[in-house]
Amino acid sequence: MFRKVVRQSKFRHVFGQPVKNDQCYEDIRVSRVTWDSTFCAVNPKFLAVIVEASGGGAFLVLPLSKTGRIDKAYPTVCGHTGPVLDIDWCPHNDEVIASGSEDCMVMVWQIPENGLVSPLTEPVVVLEGHTKRVGIVTWHPTARNVLLSAGCDNMVLIWNVGTAEELYRLDSLHPDLIYNVSWNRNGSLFCTACKDKSVRVIDPRRGTLVAEREKAHEGARPMRAIFLADGKVFTTGFSRMSERQLALWDPENFGEPMALQELDSSNGALLPFYDPDTNVVYVCGKGDSSIRYFEITDEPPYIHFLNTFTSKEPQRGMGSMPKRGLEVSKCEIARFYKLHERKCEPIVMTVPRKSDLFQDDLYPDTAGPEAALEAEEWVSGRDASPILISLREAYVPSKQRDLKVNRRNVLSDSRPATAPGTPRPGPSAPAASTNIAALSGSLAGARETGKLEEVMQELQALRALVQEQGARISRLEEQLGRIENGDA
Repeated sequence: MFRKVVRQSKFRHVFGQPVKNDQCYEDIRVSRVTWDSTFCAVNPKFLAVIVEASGGGAFLVLPLSKTGRIDKAYPTVCGHTGPVLDIDWCPHNDEVIASGSEDCMVMVWQIPENGLVSPLTEPVVVLEGHTKRVGIVTWHPTARNVLLSAGCDNMVLIWNVGTAEELYRLDSLHPDLIYNVSWNRNGSLFCTACKDKSVRVIDPRRGTLVAEREKAHEGARPMRAIFLADGKVFTTGFSRMSERQLALWDPENFGEPMALQELDSSNGALLPFYDPDTNVVYVCGKGDSSIRYFEITDEPPYIHFLNTFTSKEPQRGMGSMPKRGLEVSKCEIARFYKLHERKCEPIVMTVPRKSDLFQDDLYPDTAGPEAALEAEEWVSGRDASPILISLREAYVPSKQRDLKVNRRNVLSDSRPATAPGTPRPGPSAPAASTNIAALSGSLAGARETGKLEEVMQELQALRALVQEQGARISRLEEQLGRIENGDA
């Protein structure tokens, strides 16, 4: 019988390539604080890097287009009184970022649309609740304005940023330092890696431990645990002989790992980055000069090594671009922002393809920037998967709305429901007068109706023409695809 020697995978030939020097971000004084954070966060608009700051903590926020040498006087976000340890962009608003610091504070910042022109010292909201330094901040994947923070006080706090209220305090589940926290796909659970060598799966709304695996990795050095899209848990850590390991676990059967692989005997903590659309995990070691990547599949051995990107310089930290920020036309499936001592270097991961057409198999619908739930709905017990968007069309983000903080506790909100027969309260007097003014203005504008109708007719004709051309292009693409595949 014929036996396949090489496993088939469309990601087998993925290759990494650093960008040219003029597209790097030079002269950035990356933070030297001893904490195993990524020090970098990136979204389709901005790059944020934790930097050295005298007398407090600061991070730099740069528009992606601002490459080259960064002036020493470039404004920073500098409201913390101690070094910043972790930063995370809001997945539902590309201009909102959260930061945790040694000053025990969590702060949420609104970045101006075109970037900073002066130092930003006033956060939109300050969240106080931790008694020791805050080393982890991570946003809920599907509920708007829900933020998780974890500190060296071994506590996990969950906040409603929109009301500046603490929603849940989980202070008895971790006996030691929490290394990292990762939400699952719909944000109903999160998993943690702890210094006591345990990996825990936790239901935050009930405050209960769903599953626990003691001694997931037997080594004493830091571990990481992340949720995969199908609910499995992927961990990185060290063996008793200080060899670096990867493991895959099923939380419903935490007894034995589904897969366990040993990598090498370097001593840097392994930071995993996961792409749920392609099921590829990228593993970057702090102090390493390489990025290894693995494909996770449903058949043994489950973790399949793909390749290694190697460079000369060791990495101080790493940021990963969300899928909607990638260049689809170049078959880019991941982009990392590697922190050196004095610069940030983008590294592009590409699947080689000959065709210039949109590659459906590389770009399934991915999580978009729209929140699936409001914070209040999530608190009430609802769950929802991310709202997906297609990358086929060049994605144009909607206008970002400012984060407004309304200091009201949603948990103690017990307003009586309106009885069926009672009328709803009408608009207040100022609102009513505004409506009347707007109406009179629109009546005045009705004199221009003739011109407006002409413009509308032209627009409709133009729209019909565009749709017709779009249909024609789709037909031609299909024909070309069939010719390339040898179907025609």
